[in-house]
Amino acid sequence: MEKLWLNRYPADVPAEINPDEYSSLVDMFEKSVQKYADQTAYVNMGQVMTFRKLEERSRAFAAYLQNDLKLQKGDRVAIMMPNLLQYPIALFGVLRAGLVAVNVNPLYTPRELEHQLNDSGAKAIVIVSNFAHTLEKVVKNTSVKHVVLTRLGDQLSRPKSAIVNFVVKYIKKMVPKYNLPDAISMRAALRKGRRMQYVKPFINPEDHAFLQYTGGTTGVAKGAVLTHQNMVANVMQAKAMYGPVLKEGREAIVTALPLYHVFALTVNGLLILEMGGQNLLITNPRDIPTFVKELKAFRFTAITGVNTLFNALLNNEDFHELDFSSLNLAVGGGMAVQRAVAERWKATTGVYLLEGYGLTECSPLVAAYPHDTTDYNGSIGVPVPSTDVRIVDDEGNVLSNDQVGELQVRGPQVMQGYWQRPEATKEIMTDDGWLSTGDVVKFDDDGFLHIVDRKKDMILVSGFNVYPNEIEDVVALNDKVLEVAAIGQPHEISGEVVKICVVKKDASLDRDEILIHCRKHLTGYKVPKVVEFFDELPKSNVGKILRRELREMQDKQQNNQ
Repeated sequence: MEKLWLNRYPADVPAEINPDEYSSLVDMFEKSVQKYADQTAYVNMGQVMTFRKLEERSRAFAAYLQNDLKLQKGDRVAIMMPNLLQYPIALFGVLRAGLVAVNVNPLYTPRELEHQLNDSGAKAIVIVSNFAHTLEKVVKNTSVKHVVLTRLGDQLSRPKSAIVNFVVKYIKKMVPKYNLPDAISMRAALRKGRRMQYVKPFINPEDHAFLQYTGGTTGVAKGAVLTHQNMVANVMQAKAMYGPVLKEGREAIVTALPLYHVFALTVNGLLILEMGGQNLLITNPRDIPTFVKELKAFRFTAITGVNTLFNALLNNEDFHELDFSSLNLAVGGGMAVQRAVAERWKATTGVYLLEGYGLTECSPLVAAYPHDTTDYNGSIGVPVPSTDVRIVDDEGNVLSNDQVGELQVRGPQVMQGYWQRPEATKEIMTDDGWLSTGDVVKFDDDGFLHIVDRKKDMILVSGFNVYPNEIEDVVALNDKVLEVAAIGQPHEISGEVVKICVVKKDASLDRDEILIHCRKHLTGYKVPKVVEFFDELPKSNVGKILRRELREMQDKQQNNQ
């Protein structure tokens, strides 16, 4: 297929990147912390951590993992925390020890956490005490042998650390009681590690760096195996697209998306580190007033987020009073950026909101708006350098650029496959490396990609994937439910919300009972927001529930309103 999008690359964006720019993420890390040693790497709750301190603390943590926990190269370590200074210390400690990082959403229910720990075979977990009660319920059913525990304020200077920890536990009561008697504190682990010898392992570009979990049409979360080379390549691809408007050693990016989310991980956590910039870590971005106060004290040059976050900021009066004179890059990912939000953002900040498109399976960046964009055009941009894309029909036949079909991607950022799931990998990847995205797309005449529809039934809530089968499996656990189907319902703030269509087995079943049941088993963003009861659900001739027909019925209802 002709690469017509190359004509839309600005002159300073190369068509190809060098995926071997660094031999590994550890190589990239070491060169950055040496080059920018005394500059600020991370800021959180007013506390500054330089590149030198990040190097020292992550080395101590790596030494502790190697010597005290006796973890071997390739072992998996789960990290379960929001944006705190402890996250990069743990992450780079894990990677520097030659281990594999397994990012875990801190809001997971016990059921979700148990599945991910067992599926990954994680031998250790680094977790914030706020979520330790969740781990307590399942840890004995998993392969986890070591629990490293930290508190929200543990990386802050005294007396602030003690004050924050006291307020969080006793005033705000954000730390439910837990019992993990064999856990060691991260503070103690770092103290021990400082006295231990760190031995840098040989890391091959093809060695696993992350098991990044994503759902699937089967409803079972799967670990995308992302190698060091996958991640380095995607960092270089992001740098090719955004680098021309970024200044090495001088950037200050706002990191409100959690670093356990692969988009923030790659663009904020890795790209900005490679360029010697600093990250302002926002621990609780839902608290918009406090978030805006932090922005006021931070002269930021870049920001990433999802459409819902940008919309929330724009709806805050104090946000409009901020100084945007240093801002030169704003990137929206995880979900579609709405025209109204993009236009309001430009009017308020003077900077265009550039959309990035990707998948967990692609580390994640696949396409992005060119940095010289001057208008919102509703597209997902153009493929990033060194990325091949093609459009195929349902039988896998390659279509021409002017036709509509499923987007397939091939490039150095595409995962090795799903962790220990060869059949699931075969369903999504061809033998010659093409990955099926599940998104139906078309090119416009200028070479921009537009998403027409999603082939998958996946629901996108504020940038997070929700898979219908998982929701349906949980709802069906209620004995009063005969049948259930989950679909996405458009929502002006979150893009979509989960809607369930239910056929009752017991007439006493009501909406509240279903939602109480769902909250016990599902993370907040997966809990249905809309419940509709049906006498029967549409089915195929073999009895398969037709979600597409339910969506069509929903569209007709909304069009008639």
